[in-house]
Amino acid sequence: MDLAPVAEKIKGADAILIGASNGLSITEGLHLFADNGAFEYLFGDFKQKYGLRCILQGAGARWPFEEEKWAFWSRLIHHYCGQYEPTQVMEDLKAIVGRKDYFIVTSNGEGHFEMSGFAPERIYEIEGNWLTMQCAAACHDTLYPTLELAETLAATERDGRVPTELVPHCPRCGGPMRVHMVGENYIPDDAARERFGSFLEEYHGKKLLVLELGIGWRNQLIKAPLMRLVAREPEAAYVTVNLGEVYIAEDIRDKSFGLDGPLSDMLSALREACGA
Repeated sequence: MDLAPVAEKIKGADAILIGASNGLSITEGLHLFADNGAFEYLFGDFKQKYGLRCILQGAGARWPFEEEKWAFWSRLIHHYCGQYEPTQVMEDLKAIVGRKDYFIVTSNGEGHFEMSGFAPERIYEIEGNWLTMQCAAACHDTLYPTLELAETLAATERDGRVPTELVPHCPRCGGPMRVHMVGENYIPDDAARERFGSFLEEYHGKKLLVLELGIGWRNQLIKAPLMRLVAREPEAAYVTVNLGEVYIAEDIRDKSFGLDGPLSDMLSALREACGA
């Protein structure tokens, strides 16, 4: 595959807008939908007790006890956040972006972009983030950090439960807390959405390169809006990278590139083509 035309578009762009979803997480070894060895290792006891088949089920479960809910989340956050080290995929992506202005829109909630060195003020996690929590009743809209708490809970968990005295409570109403992910009483990140809007305004009419990573063809949350953005921006270009599922809308085909293959391979090759 000749990546030279794609590399030229990237190098000539005024800014890069990155869209990312599950495909990127899977490339990094985090599969939300899989009943695989990693899930069995982390959550085999909850699988046996409650029939959980994947991380996503656990994240959306109505746990009977707060002690079990936070045992699940603390294991998850400790393993995929507390022990996270930037992957080659993220290093390649940073090199491709280089010193260009950028913004990231993602439905991934594990916080890996920020932990890999991307600026938090340039990231919009549209479905929330595991590294923050909120009042479960949304009695107020302040978000609180979870990583330090999760590390403590993971270290003190016994038999699928964390100590009752360590379970977090809302500092205002005293009620339960929940990880800040889409669901009941979810508090949207209006500030990040506004920053995203400002980025789009700044690069309206300019050479904006949309780089889409691991997003399925039917995705209406990120992919469809990104393609509509490219359609209405005359100078925009669109690069979508996915394994076995590359879709480009007909009205933007003439300014788009579809790269079919593993993200790890494609980003490495693209980095080399860019001379980054």
